[in-house]
Amino acid sequence: MNTSKLQRRIRFLTLYVILSQLVLVAVVLAAFLLKGRTETLDELTVKRINIVDETGQALRMVISNESRQHPGILGGQEFPPRERPAGIIFFNTFGDECGGLVYDGHEQEAGLVLSVDQFGDDQIMQLQYMEDTQNKLRKYGLQLWDYPKDNMFHERMERFEAWEDITDSNTRLKLYNEMKADGLLMEDRLFLGKDFNKDVGLFIKDSEGNVRIKIYVNQDNTPVIALYDKYGNLMKN
Repeated sequence: MNTSKLQRRIRFLTLYVILSQLVLVAVVLAAFLLKGRTETLDELTVKRINIVDETGQALRMVISNESRQHPGILGGQEFPPRERPAGIIFFNTFGDECGGLVYDGHEQEAGLVLSVDQFGDDQIMQLQYMEDTQNKLRKYGLQLWDYPKDNMFHERMERFEAWEDITDSNTRLKLYNEMKADGLLMEDRLFLGKDFNKDVGLFIKDSEGNVRIKIYVNQDNTPVIALYDKYGNLMKN
């Protein structure tokens, strides 16, 4: 290689280094100038948005499609990846999931629920819409649940994982009843709305999940008030 070619290469490399440094400085300067800046956009297309606290570390809200939806966190422990609908997931100051708004709809079923989670546990209240789209059956209204015992979420999930691995129906039923007896399962307490039977009204259950009060108008437009004992026997109609 002659001297002139060597000098040209040196000049090229020198120019390359200078330009690279200028680009780096420009990027750093742009990031500094844009930090904390408020932008007004007419339209934004994304697959997921993470809303975080002032530290930039703790999640407060996730808005996502179904493929990128957050699996959830409870007790500081993030759940393994799982199927979840598109929507919004809310997180409290401790970083735990505390509710959400999710939705979906296809040939078999459709639905939308706004959920409120009990602190340290799963949902206890929902504003919900569910539909069997093939048979045109719908249920929508306000749903309330109770948990017989507090802070049992992780034990419940462990028992359910073992339950799902069992194929024998009698064994599955036995384990399910054991979970219920141990106070691990949520109990329906109240539904206010329209059910799959097309009855519109108020339906209340006791702490053990037994139907106790029904006040509704049926699909024939007949008003009904019914009281039941804890064994399900009709007391008054």
